[in-house]
Amino acid sequence: MSGVGPISQDWEPVVIRKKAPNAAAKKDEKAVNAARRAGADIETVKKYNAGTNKAASSGTSLNTKRLDDDTENLAHERVPTELKKAIMQARMDKKLTQAQLAQIINEKPQVIQEYELGKAIPNQQIIGKLERALGAKLRGKK
Repeated sequence: MSGVGPISQDWEPVVIRKKAPNAAAKKDEKAVNAARRAGADIETVKKYNAGTNKAASSGTSLNTKRLDDDTENLAHERVPTELKKAIMQARMDKKLTQAQLAQIINEKPQVIQEYELGKAIPNQQIIGKLERALGAKLRGKK
């Protein structure tokens, strides 16, 4: 091999580079903190109406006047007085607290409290659970 001549390469060198970060990676908290440490410029831009749904609800529709003129009272049905008294009486007869009764029917104590205060929206499944747990008929004639 000696004396054959200068050694030369037949191929070009290949340089492998990392891809530039995409927009999501640039917004990543780690990337922003790394840029801060490196002393790079960081630009923050507050976008107009960002994170709000104002565009969808800001326009007035044709139904606005009809809604303003609507005088119908739209309220949910509440637990009748007879039912809340019946629940309370049956629970007291069994010597149960609201929390104990709630545990028996697998509901939160707040549900029992709302039924006894008359604030709950009647749910026939819960009333059925209460009837079975208390052994009393709470609803009207079946």
